[in-house]
Amino acid sequence: MSTHNLPYAFGAPAEPDVKPAPPEVEELEEEDVGGDTDDPWFVILFNDEVHTFEEVIGQLMKATGCSRGEAEDLAWTVHNEGKADVYEGTFEECFEVQSVLKEIQLVTEIQG
Repeated sequence: MSTHNLPYAFGAPAEPDVKPAPPEVEELEEEDVGGDTDDPWFVILFNDEVHTFEEVIGQLMKATGCSRGEAEDLAWTVHNEGKADVYEGTFEECFEVQSVLKEIQLVTEIQG
């Protein structure tokens, strides 16, 4: 009897008793959007060379409800330091304040 007539399984090497390693999975941290946290959020206002002090002061008062004096102080801080925290609150509150500031294209960011 010739060996080339035997079924293929007889000529195949034995399968090793080794299980493949599971695929590597990178665990991503869940991003916190501030719904369940007590951590404060901040609206940062950046200086620009486009808006006048009066425009910035008016928009800060409209967005945050602060007094004119507080808005003037914030505007000067932004002008002299390049940026300033202009509002602190929940994420939702900061989002609303940022939306009002962006009505006149002020450059802002929310940080938590």
